[in-house]
Amino acid sequence: MGDYVNVKELFGCDVFNDSVMQERLPKKVYKELKKTIEEGKELSMEVADVVAHEMKEWAIEKGATHYSHWFQPLTGVTAEKHDAFITAPMENGKVLQSFSGKELIKGEPDASSFPSGGLRATFEARGYTTWDCTSPAFVRHDAAGGTLCIPTAFCSYTGEALDQKTPLLRSMEAINTQALRLLRLFGNTTSRRVTPSVGAEQEYFLVDKEKYMQRKDLVYTGRTLFGAMPPKGQEMDDHYFGTIRQRVSAYMKEVNEECWKLGVTAKTQHNEVAPAQHELAPIYAPVNIAADHNQIMMRILKKVASRHGMRCLLHEKPFAGLNGSGKHNNWSLTTDDGINLLEPGKTPHENIQFLLVLTCILKAVDKHADLLRESAADVGNDQRLGGHEAPPAVISVFLGEQLEDVLEQLISTGTATRSKTGEKLATGVKTLPDFMKDATDRNRTSPFAFTGNKFEFRMVGSKDSISACNVVLNTITAEAFKEACDILEKAEDFDLAVHDLIKKYATEHQRIVFNGNGYAPEWEKEARRRGLPILPSMVDAIPALTTDKAVELFGEFGVFTKTELESRAEIQYEIYAKAINIEAKTMIDMATKQIIPAVIKYTTVLAESINQVKAVGPIDVSVQMDLLKKASKLLKEVNSAMNKLSKLVDQVEAHPEGRERAVFCREKLVPAMEKLRQPVDELEMLVDKEMWPMPSYGDLVFEP
Repeated sequence: MGDYVNVKELFGCDVFNDSVMQERLPKKVYKELKKTIEEGKELSMEVADVVAHEMKEWAIEKGATHYSHWFQPLTGVTAEKHDAFITAPMENGKVLQSFSGKELIKGEPDASSFPSGGLRATFEARGYTTWDCTSPAFVRHDAAGGTLCIPTAFCSYTGEALDQKTPLLRSMEAINTQALRLLRLFGNTTSRRVTPSVGAEQEYFLVDKEKYMQRKDLVYTGRTLFGAMPPKGQEMDDHYFGTIRQRVSAYMKEVNEECWKLGVTAKTQHNEVAPAQHELAPIYAPVNIAADHNQIMMRILKKVASRHGMRCLLHEKPFAGLNGSGKHNNWSLTTDDGINLLEPGKTPHENIQFLLVLTCILKAVDKHADLLRESAADVGNDQRLGGHEAPPAVISVFLGEQLEDVLEQLISTGTATRSKTGEKLATGVKTLPDFMKDATDRNRTSPFAFTGNKFEFRMVGSKDSISACNVVLNTITAEAFKEACDILEKAEDFDLAVHDLIKKYATEHQRIVFNGNGYAPEWEKEARRRGLPILPSMVDAIPALTTDKAVELFGEFGVFTKTELESRAEIQYEIYAKAINIEAKTMIDMATKQIIPAVIKYTTVLAESINQVKAVGPIDVSVQMDLLKKASKLLKEVNSAMNKLSKLVDQVEAHPEGRERAVFCREKLVPAMEKLRQPVDELEMLVDKEMWPMPSYGDLVFEP
């Protein structure tokens, strides 16, 4: 039996959460801080000093020696600089430990060495981190000891956002303002705040650490650049929801405990579709906290894997031919008094407020499908999206039979008079109870699916921050709400106006609704006929950031300035070009130093054995000769493809940074990399396993 875990005692024990603040802060200070958190009031330095002192005392009791402003720059990971609580030594040689309100509220990391898209130059190094008091501080324990981590936003000296958190908080303000306007129109005078609520399902792979270290491609790029499929992959569907192996179970247990200590509500865990693939899902949280928790979760997944002699792979496509990993972003809108704006109720055709919210979201997604697609654009995600596997690169919305029927009634007759209801599901087994099934099935091929009382955006890459997609979802929905409220607030007959508006939005934006098989090749043709944007790669998607439409949208709600959008586009192009270039160089390195020497050794041994057999007498060596000829032919192809790729890599820096370099990498390097991979993977099936220089797919995914 494993050690008993008291989840109630464990959960949030390392978080400076509301109960800790209520216990440790003076009542007046606690009330002022709560006002700041709930109403966005400015925090005075006097209050900040008291909070900082109590936070420091609590953190020291938890074993912390340092504090850090924990932020999310545009690198895709978190960043931190650690400062000790100690101050200058006293006359008696001892030191004081202090932490001021100023140190809590503001930090100053170097802003020139993070991606800025030209916003910051090396000689313009100043940047600021500022406390996001709506996301609780926590103490993280690792090899460095205890560190008080303070969630912060990160901006430049000139005020531009250099991180994921700042625009997310701005978009939350936008959706709150416009959603409250909409609620007031329907007579709600009690709700004071509307917050996007998010639960992010996290998929990942586990592989053995020793085998991982023998694969340069995994070490340098996070994915396998070479590798032949094993005889068995995921065809049998026996891994999905299968019995979790003991080694992985022990790992999951520790992951849960680490998450719970930091207030991350890790709830659901299971084996995913591909061998060695798993999933961990939390309970919903306000979107900025959900984004922080997802970053914490990814770090824990990696850290704990090392303790168990494994490596956690968060790349979107670590293994060709096996399902990749995503991050399903479940998004809804909830009020401070518990109302979910996406709850249709038992009779959605009668729920006018819900129908307006729903059709506004359809309008938002249809109008800004390119932005939503771009929010999930990532180098690794190119291996999943755009026809490789789920979900397709075409944005569409799945509503299900019930809501689609309601919309069709609205469009055809102007009035919805009925809603399909769930029927009794009879199992046909007397000992099993019959039960009521849902009115609508699910669709796992849809990138944006309505699933009962929320939308599930299924395109996000497994290692990406969920901030980008939620910034887009919040802002485009805020715009749709604003445009609806602008009309309805002026209407003489509200009931008639809202009815007409729902019908108008449903009619004008029905092209975005697709309930069929998103994997079917016919869907792309149909999407083109409908005029939906088809953006198969990251490079195709990036221009959506800087269109006049995007600049106007984000500018109107103060989420991004035009300069910030242009900088992000430049960063995306730069990230793409660098990642592809690293992959190409890694392939060349592996081919030169490992694969070609191994094949030469194999063919030499084979040739020597043929000569030895021939010397014995007239023995048939045709099979050996065929193998030798085939291996030699493939070796020549490898060498030729590698030389071509090397020449292309040498040309990368001749192209100007930005879009031109990214396009060159996508159009020239990527096909050349595929040309090199093909003969190498064929050789892996020929060469003696003992001579092959790295673990195979079978070694990696069936023996984690």
